[in-house]
Amino acid sequence: MKVVLLQDVKGQGKKDQIIDVSDGYARNFLIPKKLALQADAKILNDIKNKEEARQRKIELEKKAARETAEKLQALMVKVKLQQGADGKVYGSVTTKDIADALLEQYGIEIDKRKIVLSSPIKQYGTYPVDVKIYPEITGKINVLVHE
Repeated sequence: MKVVLLQDVKGQGKKDQIIDVSDGYARNFLIPKKLALQADAKILNDIKNKEEARQRKIELEKKAARETAEKLQALMVKVKLQQGADGKVYGSVTTKDIADALLEQYGIEIDKRKIVLSSPIKQYGTYPVDVKIYPEITGKINVLVHE
């Protein structure tokens, strides 16, 4: 019997997955415990519609991420770093500083955990920094560290 799982079932499958099980297992265990429903045309159609909607949502998110990546490419984020009297730099520029400057200067909100720095920036200059916007989409921003 073909059934659609309503919850994850150990050893059988994940939620919304269509599996083939014995009739007794379906009638005596899965269906009474509300772990599965018998797969008929209406339920299969509902699952198909949910999957299409999920795919559409993912495509829209990817499109928005690509647009954000292109927008970030052209930006120069300026971050101030304090210098002492002896010419040494105090502190460093972290991902939080970059995210705050990006929000303040351009109104673009990026989570600090999505900004990739191999190590904090401790000198003046211009640095290219990667931003993981979406799992497969990475943008680059230029960070100008000045006095």
